[in-house]
Amino acid sequence: MANINLDPIANDGSYPPVDQWHPEFCGDMDLVIRANGDWVHEGGIIKRERLVTLFSRILWREDDEYFLVTPGEKVRIKVEDAPFQVVRYECIKDEREQPLWRFYTRTNDVLELGKDCDLAVFEQDGHCLPYVSVRHGMWASFHRNVYYQLLEQAEHIEASTESSVRLLSAGKYYTLGTFQHD
Repeated sequence: MANINLDPIANDGSYPPVDQWHPEFCGDMDLVIRANGDWVHEGGIIKRERLVTLFSRILWREDDEYFLVTPGEKVRIKVEDAPFQVVRYECIKDEREQPLWRFYTRTNDVLELGKDCDLAVFEQDGHCLPYVSVRHGMWASFHRNVYYQLLEQAEHIEASTESSVRLLSAGKYYTLGTFQHD
């Protein structure tokens, strides 16, 4: 018998071509991605990590709305903040021996700052917080512990009226935040 891989999540790190799929809108699904990273379906947290990862691979953003898409269907879901969350990181050296920050999301994405993602600071609930780009115009927030650890490891720049905190990755500086002096 032929060896057939029925695993719905590709082992080669590839993603489905959701940007090439243009199905008709089918309606709303009772699925919410909470600000803390939990995926909640019909009031219950989805506990199967592989299922959440599979759903994250078919996630699509249009304007400020999020959809799960397949070649034949498109259903709207709700996202409280960002659909992805960085839960782990490491700083390695790139091919030029420069720092390269690698971020890992809760849904098993691996993002290299300055190579395949960028970092931006957005206002959320009155606070300026850093987010990292993922794909198709979507962003990942940082788990609180990860954010505080990054602040400790980042370079602190003092100026007369404000301070900033930044990371050097792939030869480029990224600001995690700025703070006004009293």
